[in-house]
Amino acid sequence: MGWKRYVAIGDSFTEGIGDPRPDGRERGWADRLAESLAREQPGLEYANLAIRGRRLAAIVEEQVPSAVQLNPDLVSFAGGVNDALRRSWDLAAMAEGLEAGIGQLAGTGADVVIVTFGRPSHRSRVMGTVEGRLSEYREVTYELAGRFGCRIVDFWDYRVFDDPRFWSDDRLHLNPVGHERVAMAVLEALGRPSRQAWWQPLPTARPASPAARLARDVNWAGRHLAPWIGRRLTGRSSGDGVEPKRPVPQPVSN
Repeated sequence: MGWKRYVAIGDSFTEGIGDPRPDGRERGWADRLAESLAREQPGLEYANLAIRGRRLAAIVEEQVPSAVQLNPDLVSFAGGVNDALRRSWDLAAMAEGLEAGIGQLAGTGADVVIVTFGRPSHRSRVMGTVEGRLSEYREVTYELAGRFGCRIVDFWDYRVFDDPRFWSDDRLHLNPVGHERVAMAVLEALGRPSRQAWWQPLPTARPASPAARLARDVNWAGRHLAPWIGRRLTGRSSGDGVEPKRPVPQPVSN
């Protein structure tokens, strides 16, 4: 089928952090998906309500009602990683919130696509510490998707995103190549062919020298890890004061 209005909700992943346009605005996989859909469905309208740093409760309480009011016939939903990174993790509360959010979206009659995440231990020991939480959350997501008739894009068992060439310098967000692969995966879940299989690895590259890896690690710790820790210690979020980049559905231009 062809969709007329697509609304994306979530956090920095869906906002498109790591995939900047020439003018500095974020693009990301949801924009790329909308552009692809618009090529076969001229006039497709698209809104993106996602905001970096948002936890599941904020997505459900703020973005879901706004999305429902926009009367979409296609919605993408991704969220939960920011919760998994915090000590206050509560699986029961996460399940309750996800059920409420997905239920509201599915109740509109729109097609709902839930995008899940890969196994963090494949990329980082630090991120691997929350793998158990994300695994439990994934099980809840599958149960709710089946109950409400949602489609799922699941990266858990795929190793393609283990390649650091898909990731931005901050090691938390995908780069343009990574965002493009996610868009391709969602297109596949929607029954739309893409130019290539999204899960295919990149061509083999020469490994970086130990000195080059150390230099990158030092740069990452200073530019990205330290500020991230600082925000956690002070209770701040990268999304404080940030508004949705595309709050009103507009026709997609290619």
